[in-house]
Formats: sequence, structure tokens, C-alpha cells
Amino acid sequence: MTESSTAQIERPPAGTYRIDPANSEIGYSGKHRFGTGTVHATFTIKSGEIRVADPITGSGVAVTVDAASFKSNSARRDKDVRGARLLDIARYPEITFASDRLREEGDHWVVSGTVTAHGETVPVDVTIDRVTREGAAISIHGRAQHLDRYALGVTRGKGMVGRFLDLEINAHATPA
Repeated sequence: MTESSTAQIERPPAGTYRIDPANSEIGYSGKHRFGTGTVHATFTIKSGEIRVADPITGSGVAVTVDAASFKSNSARRDKDVRGARLLDIARYPEITFASDRLREEGDHWVVSGTVTAHGETVPVDVTIDRVTREGAAISIHGRAQHLDRYALGVTRGKGMVGRFLDLEINAHATPA
């Protein structure tokens, strides 16, 4: 995952934007092997919509992630993570994020919402540190840090799979 050096928020025009799955992804990082290593992987955004309101605090987002799209640099790990012991994609094929609250905090925004995965829903804050306008489209970069997979019902693999994970979101959206 990349680190953002400076926050840059360009306020987009009010309206509804559809996330472009081909140009968007979610990066994942989490500890493994009793905390001795870090796994980096990605998820594909299946669909999503961003609603920019005026005032901006009334904005919202809804995103659906394809749980089966988990991809790291290890085919065996990917199969294990997608399997019944962890994500259980046969029973829980999607991960969702929904929010209708945004607050401005200095040079970044915080989108408060809920993540639903593995049959459980938990609150999460996503810190948005970059929003850029590209013609009528917008690109957004944000992070959700220290998500507790146990709270999401993914409790198997203790020790071999770390409890907490970080997500990095890169989304490109066009007017609906």
C-alpha cells in the first residue's frame, strides 16, 4: 500500500457518482504467522455509489466488494482465505460498506459507516485524504485502519492470521 504524503481534498460538485470497478480497488494488509509477517492483498469493488451533498456533511456512500476477489501473491493463501475457515465466500459472497455521514476534520474527511462481512455488521470510520476532480469524474483515496476481523465473525486461524487489518481504498467514480 502506498502512503499519502499530503492531504488534498477538491470538493466535487453535488450529485451522484457511480464507482468504476475497472479503475478502483481496495488494498488489504494484515499480519500473519504470529505477527512476524505482513500479507498484502487486494479486493475488487463490484459496485458502488457516492452521493455528494450540499452541505458536504450530508454525503453518503454504498459499496459492494466481491469477497471472492481476494488476491495476494500466493494462490494457496488466496484459496485458504476465501474458504469456509475464513471469508467463507460460498455463504458470504459480498462485503458491503454503507454510510450517510461525513465530517470534515482539518485537511481530511471522515466517513462513518458500517461494514458487513461474514454475516456481521460493525461500525467503521474511513479517513479520506485525497479527492481529485478529473473532468466530471472524481478519484478518492482513503483508509480504514485497525479493523477487527473477530468482530466481523472471522475468528478462525488465530495466530496464523492476524486479528486486525488495514484497508486502503482507491476509487474512481463518474457522474450517474
